[in-house]
Amino acid sequence: MLRQLAAILAATALLAPLGCGGGQQTTRTGDPLVQAPSPAPAPPPAPTPPAVVEPKTAVVEPAVVDPKVEPDPIVEQKPAGTPKALSKSVNRGLAWLASHELDAGGWGQGDEATKLRANEPKLGIANVADTSMALLAFIRAGHTPAAGEHRVAVDRGFGYVMSQIEASDNDSLYVSSVRGTRVQGKIGQYVDTFSALMVLTEAKGKMKDPASNARLDAALKKVVRKVEKNQRDNGSWDDKGWAPVLSQALAAKGMNRAAQGGAQVSKQVLQRIEAQAKGGQMSVTGSAGIGLYGEAASSANIRDDAETKKAKASSLKQKAAKPKRPEPLTQSPDAPTKAEIAAADAEASSATKDAVVKERALVARLQDPRFVQGFGNNGGEEYLSYLLISETLVQSGGEEWNRWDGAITKLVDKVQNEDGSWVGHHCITGRTFNTAVALLVLLGDRTPATRNVIAK
Repeated sequence: MLRQLAAILAATALLAPLGCGGGQQTTRTGDPLVQAPSPAPAPPPAPTPPAVVEPKTAVVEPAVVDPKVEPDPIVEQKPAGTPKALSKSVNRGLAWLASHELDAGGWGQGDEATKLRANEPKLGIANVADTSMALLAFIRAGHTPAAGEHRVAVDRGFGYVMSQIEASDNDSLYVSSVRGTRVQGKIGQYVDTFSALMVLTEAKGKMKDPASNARLDAALKKVVRKVEKNQRDNGSWDDKGWAPVLSQALAAKGMNRAAQGGAQVSKQVLQRIEAQAKGGQMSVTGSAGIGLYGEAASSANIRDDAETKKAKASSLKQKAAKPKRPEPLTQSPDAPTKAEIAAADAEASSATKDAVVKERALVARLQDPRFVQGFGNNGGEEYLSYLLISETLVQSGGEEWNRWDGAITKLVDKVQNEDGSWVGHHCITGRTFNTAVALLVLLGDRTPATRNVIAK
């Protein structure tokens, strides 16, 4: 199904700076720039930040999937395979991030963004979103506050994120007082909160000592409560920005990952997230008319919902398997019944079938060069969309994942700068965000997940 994917991605790998960005890329020696076949439209004059409005392109309608075609049944579940060794590109990118951490801990948005609008935060000011994405790349590469070559930089980065969360109020969705960053203006003013949720969930239990782990747990609990309290009835959060669907996807993914990791997450919050993704709103609302953004977000959230339900079913089975108490109390009060386990299994099976249908439609759309190109050239939004696709497809594995991973790895490797960083050519242009998310794309096989083996 992905026979043409490598060729499509190769055609979009090196595109001249277009659209709303103005950053210049440093290409490797001998790498020609390939002009996009369909340049993105020129943007209108920028409005007053932070609510930045970008030009829209025509909405690409989702692929039609025959509802009568049932996905193949799930026959087993097994841990994802051994990840690839870290590549030279990944190690160079991590080294660049480590060398650009600010003195007080944390990362700023990077030197490309400040060339575009003078009133954005300067290079010396850290922010939670860029810092969280950088930390997530380090964590996936095996560098934690307790282990790895970059453990000191990672520990300082977590110190910054947690101090910002601790200083924030208990009611609003903000976790930081830093305002007006490029990432906030492009994908939503609460992207710091959602990015922090992602990395705190993934770093749980990986800090350098018990006190630091307890501190992280408290910060995670506070962020989860903020996200729960501020969710709208339709499952979304604040939708300001150019393409807020991408930060909404991080919020939904973070809440699902928190639930999968054992955190107390409201069932109603998760149900709203599921309804929003399956109802089709995420494919078009807040996507700036870019099909890639909406479909990547929607597919990711439907898959994450399935993973959460499978985690619940697994947890119930583990509780039921615990040794019985001595007579006369032969069963623990909280032991699930067979009916409860059967219901959880049925929910997980149904949700996984929905995810498979959505993923097959996504894979079909990857045949369209216009869809893969997103806005028309590589910006932070494209890298983030590619990450969401990788985190979705890796959980099913098989030929579709292998083809996607091989093709997207070539694309991302091709546009790495000589110094090890990546930049965006429109919208989110800062080196920190683009470097971190590009690294996460390359580390897609390290996505925390179980692989669902589908009968062929």
